[in-house]
Amino acid sequence: MRARILLRAITVLICLPLLYFVVGFVGALIPGKHADLAPGTDVLIGLARAPIHYDFLLPMSPELRARYGFAASAGVPIHAPEAEWLLVGWGSQAFYTTAGSYADMQPGAVFTAITGDKAVLHLDVAGDVASVAGIEYFTLSDAQYQALLASLEANFQRDQTGAPLALTAHFNDHDAFFAAKGDFNILHPCNAWLGETLRAAGVPFGIWTPTPQAVELSLRWHQG
Repeated sequence: MRARILLRAITVLICLPLLYFVVGFVGALIPGKHADLAPGTDVLIGLARAPIHYDFLLPMSPELRARYGFAASAGVPIHAPEAEWLLVGWGSQAFYTTAGSYADMQPGAVFTAITGDKAVLHLDVAGDVASVAGIEYFTLSDAQYQALLASLEANFQRDQTGAPLALTAHFNDHDAFFAAKGDFNILHPCNAWLGETLRAAGVPFGIWTPTPQAVELSLRWHQG
């Protein structure tokens, strides 16, 4: 009897992650509702594959440097001439601020992320990324890009002065974490948030993309 119960438990533990991935692939193919904004080729952006998820990769411009000037006081060299791209990511505070790779995963942080956690935004800068693998590029119209920027800015939690709330966590000497609105959990992970943000900017995208693989599939399916 005990052996049978153990076998069933192992089967469930194996099947649930597989089901999660399968449903994610289905969600990547089903188009989610997106803002009614005309597409265009005004701005080239990227989605940069990190070890665990995707970050937005936004081209530095005087406008972007001005919008994110607050990040300089948190340690992000937003005004550095060599900074050509701004990376923006979202995730679980307990997990995202401690796990830069799969090797950094801690059971407690993983459990907190799965069951529900506060969200954070991560900002970093990059220089020339022409030779960097794992970046998916596509273009937006100016209207789509402005909607994307507005959607990203709306995610920051702010203090009484209206400034984004910086956290003390860092991965390197040119990044920073900020308190974000919303909650992270297994049904609303970072990659699903990314899809929601793209749809808010009028980009056709899957209705639920919980994994990096689902993001990649959704990009190819809906963006060609």
